[in-house]
Amino acid sequence: MRIPVPRPRSLAGQLFAMQAVLIAVLFSGYAVFTYLSDRGQAEDAAGRQAAAVAQSIADAPSTRDAIRTEDPTSALQPYALRVQRDAEVDFVTIMNPRGIRWTHPDDRQIGQHFRGHTERALRGEPFTETYTGTLGPSVRAVVPIYDRGTGREHIVGLVSAGIRVEEISKRVQEQLTALIGGAAGALTLGAVGTYVINARLRRHTHGMNAAELSRMHDYHQAALHAVREGLLMLDGQFRVALINDGGRELLGVGDVVGRSVAELGLPAPLTGALLASEPRVDEVHLTAERVLVVNTSPVSGGERRGTVVTLRDVTELQSLMGELDSERGFTQALRSQAHEAANRLHTVVSLIELGRAEEAVEFATAELELAQALTDQVVAAVSEPVLAALLLGKTAQANERGVELVVSEDSRLDDGLLSDALPARDLVTVLGNLIDNAVDAAQGSVGARVTVTAYAEGGELVLRVTDTGTGVDPAHAEAVFRRGFSTKPAGPGGRGLGLALVRQVVTRHQGELSVTRAEGGGAVFEVRLRLADDGIGAAVPAQRGSPEDAVALRGDA
Repeated sequence: MRIPVPRPRSLAGQLFAMQAVLIAVLFSGYAVFTYLSDRGQAEDAAGRQAAAVAQSIADAPSTRDAIRTEDPTSALQPYALRVQRDAEVDFVTIMNPRGIRWTHPDDRQIGQHFRGHTERALRGEPFTETYTGTLGPSVRAVVPIYDRGTGREHIVGLVSAGIRVEEISKRVQEQLTALIGGAAGALTLGAVGTYVINARLRRHTHGMNAAELSRMHDYHQAALHAVREGLLMLDGQFRVALINDGGRELLGVGDVVGRSVAELGLPAPLTGALLASEPRVDEVHLTAERVLVVNTSPVSGGERRGTVVTLRDVTELQSLMGELDSERGFTQALRSQAHEAANRLHTVVSLIELGRAEEAVEFATAELELAQALTDQVVAAVSEPVLAALLLGKTAQANERGVELVVSEDSRLDDGLLSDALPARDLVTVLGNLIDNAVDAAQGSVGARVTVTAYAEGGELVLRVTDTGTGVDPAHAEAVFRRGFSTKPAGPGGRGLGLALVRQVVTRHQGELSVTRAEGGGAVFEVRLRLADDGIGAAVPAQRGSPEDAVALRGDA
C-alpha cells in the first residue's frame, strides 16, 4: 500500500501561517512586557499608598494621645481598622518601639512581635519593603511616631501599613485581562485580514506553492527560448510585457519590454493589428524584410488584461507560393498549348489525307516559325536564363487571358550580369508580380497589351512594366504598394499582396520603385535596383509618362 505523501503547503498558506505566528508572537511578547511593567508600577504605587497611610497615622495627634494611655489598644485598634477600610490597605499595625503590636487586623496577633524590619524606622528613616508576614507577602511601609507634646522629640512608636502582593497581582491581572482581550481582538482582526489577503493570493497563484511557482518559471523561460515562432505579450495599456527571442528577431527590435507598441517603429498596418481590441486570425503583414502571419488574442478575466500575439515567418513560404502560382500558370498555359497543338496536328493530318501535302508542310512550318520567333525575341533581349524563362511563361499565360505580352526593343540584359547581392528569386518576385498586376489591369481593355523593358545601365538594373489598363488613380498612387490594397474583388487567396512584396524587395535592396501614367492610358511601374554594392550608376533615359503624375518610393528613405 502506497502511503500518500503530503503536498507542500501553498505559498499563500505559508504566508498566512507565518503572519499569524508573527502576530501571535508580537502580542504575546507585548503582553508579557506589559504584565511585568504594570506589576512593577503597581508595586511602586502600592508602596507609595502604604507610606502615605502610615505617615498620616503617625502624624495624627490622636495616635500620640492614645499611646500615652495605659491601654493604647483600646483606642488605636478601632482607629486602625477604620483607616484600613477607608484607605483600601490590607493592614495597619501600630506598635511600640520594641515591635510589640498594639493593633492588627487579626485580634489574635495583638501583643505579638511585629514580623518585619524596624531598624531603619527606629533611626528615624521611614522606608518601604516587600516582606512576608502573618498575612502573606505584602508591600509595606514602616514610619516612626514622634512624641512632640512634651517638648522633646523622641520615637514613642511605629506604624506599618501594607498591601498584600496578592491584591496587587489581582489589579495587574485585571489590566492584563483587558490587554489580552484587546490583543486577542487585534489578533483575530489581523488573522481575518491576513486570511482574506492570502485567499486572494491563492486565487492569483492558483494554490501553488513556492517550489511549483519556481518550477513553472523555469519551464516558462525554457519554453520562451525554445519556441521559434515570435511570441509577444502586451499589457492592458498595450505596452510590451514579454517578448521572446523569436519575436525580437521577426520584428527587428531589441529589449523593448515596458515600451508601447506605438513606439516600436513597426509598419502602420502591423501596429494597428497589435493595437486592435478584437482578435486577429492569420493576418498577413509585411515588415521591411519579412512576411509575417499575425494572430492576436485578448486576455480577459472580467476586464481587459492584455493581448497575446503570435508571429509566424512565412517569407520563404510566400516566395514558394508565388513560384507555385507561376508554375500553375505555366501548367495551364502548356495544357492550353497542348490542346491547340493537338488541333493543329489534326489539321496537318487532315490536309495530308486530302492529298494537300504541300499545304500541310507550309501550315506546320508557319506554326514552328512563330513559336521560335517568340523564343528568339525573348532570349535575344533577355539572355539571363531565369528572367527569360519567366518572360516566356508569363507570355503564354497572358495569351491565355487575351493579353499580348511583348518585350520592348530597348531591353538588353546579358547572362551573368546579376551578382550574389541580387538573387534571382528576388527578381522573379519583382518582375513576376509586376507582370501579374499589369495583366490583371490590361485584361478586357481594347488592344490589351503589356510591355516589359529590362536593361542594365550605370550599375543599375531597370525593370519597367507598362499596361494598357485604366491606370492608377493619383489618389491611390502610394496606396497601391500597401498590403491589402486592390481595386478588384478578393479572390480565394486574397489580393493586394503582390505589389507590397515588390516594395519589400526594393526596400531591402535600397532600390527605387515608382508608378506613373502611361501615354494613352494605363500605368507604368518602374523598379531600379543596384547590381553591385559599390554605388549607383548614372541616370537612365526618362520613362514615358508625366513627371507630375509620378510617385517614387526610395528604399533608403
